[in-house]
Amino acid sequence: VAIALVAGVSVQCVARIVRIPAIVLLLVAGAALGPEGLGWVRPAALGESLFVLVDFAVAIILFEGALNLDLKRLRREERVIRLLITTGAVITLVGGTLAAHLWLLWPWPLATLFGALVVVTGPTVVGPLVRNLRLRPRLQTVLEAEGVFIDPIGALLAVLVLQVTLATDSSQAAAGMRDLAVRLVAGLAIGAAGGFTLTLLLRFPKLVRGLENILVLACVTLIFHLGEHALSQSGLIAVTVAGVIVGNHENPVIDDLREFKDQLTLLLIGTIFILLAADVGMAEIQALGWRGAAVVGTLIVVVRPVSVWLVTRGAGLAAKERVFLAAMAPRGIVAAAVTSLMARTLDSSGIAGGDALRALVFLVISGTVVAAALVAWPLSAVLGLRLAARDRIAVLGAQGLGLALATELRARGANVVLIDNDPQRCHAAERQRFAVVFGDGLQERTLRRARMELVGTVV
Repeated sequence: VAIALVAGVSVQCVARIVRIPAIVLLLVAGAALGPEGLGWVRPAALGESLFVLVDFAVAIILFEGALNLDLKRLRREERVIRLLITTGAVITLVGGTLAAHLWLLWPWPLATLFGALVVVTGPTVVGPLVRNLRLRPRLQTVLEAEGVFIDPIGALLAVLVLQVTLATDSSQAAAGMRDLAVRLVAGLAIGAAGGFTLTLLLRFPKLVRGLENILVLACVTLIFHLGEHALSQSGLIAVTVAGVIVGNHENPVIDDLREFKDQLTLLLIGTIFILLAADVGMAEIQALGWRGAAVVGTLIVVVRPVSVWLVTRGAGLAAKERVFLAAMAPRGIVAAAVTSLMARTLDSSGIAGGDALRALVFLVISGTVVAAALVAWPLSAVLGLRLAARDRIAVLGAQGLGLALATELRARGANVVLIDNDPQRCHAAERQRFAVVFGDGLQERTLRRARMELVGTVV
């Protein structure tokens, strides 16, 4: 675990320098350090503890992803997001199942389980990718929200398919179908209760001062395990709901909390990917051959575009936004984690195919991440979906010196916006035809109105 921790962080540092998606390098590093490589990382030695660690990591990762979602933006794009995580998920499930059955000749139960596992996308991949591209806010919101919300839904679908696969009669299969709705309701209820409780605690600064980050970490772990204790896999929904609630309630520590969770998430992603990749046998991946690559290609070229094109008809997205959305479906940590758990369950139940299933999903993860990374930059440029360059200068304060500086900068061709919390100074600057934002320049809501994504310099 110690080696996996250090390797995970080191690989992500290298990935930033060489501008390659970290997950690709993490998969390579995991294979190199695993039993079939140097033998330094041996996940099998952890036994069931590996999945305890994976569960903890996935809970924190999903909470962090939900913490960064803006509820106002989510409401504006509610219809598109809802269609992608419901109807779109079903189309992907069917498409993935057919691809595995037709190309690899897998039996229907195993192919269906694969289809459920690849329903998810990767918020830990999509988020950094779209932020680096500086996409238009609407498209960025849809992609990030889909990545966060589809993960627990995909995990639930996988559990449902596994229950039906292991069922010995129709009554057990029907019970599995009913459990899906119960898990959704349980996760929503526990997540809402936990999120509002946590928000309430953070409003007492004297009580939690200096301990906010570890308090949230402890509470998220508790929320996740309460959900899992109630019904398996409802914990993922619970932490996602709690993250949205906490992230959309104003409190003085939210920025520090986001930074802490972002750092912790990067640490956990690196460690878990190293451990899970080390647990995959290269022989199983090689055994898939060209047919495995054909499955990956079908998901990228056929299933995702068909899904997006069908569910976004009449949803208000421009054609070029739909094209870009169809090209972005990289899988990430949740697909890897849930697949490893499913494979272990199949093996313990005496059902063949667990190793091949895990190998194929890891092939999908690497293939879709590489494809998204290669396509995203040129496609967004050709379609004109990126924001303008950061060439704006923000001057905090429209008083004498600030106004004089803004005047001189504008005379030299600079794009200037003034921010001030004094109405008279704002009106005076507006009369001189400056772009002015009224409010405290040190508050996040003011900076959002100033469109800081276009600002490159602040004075």
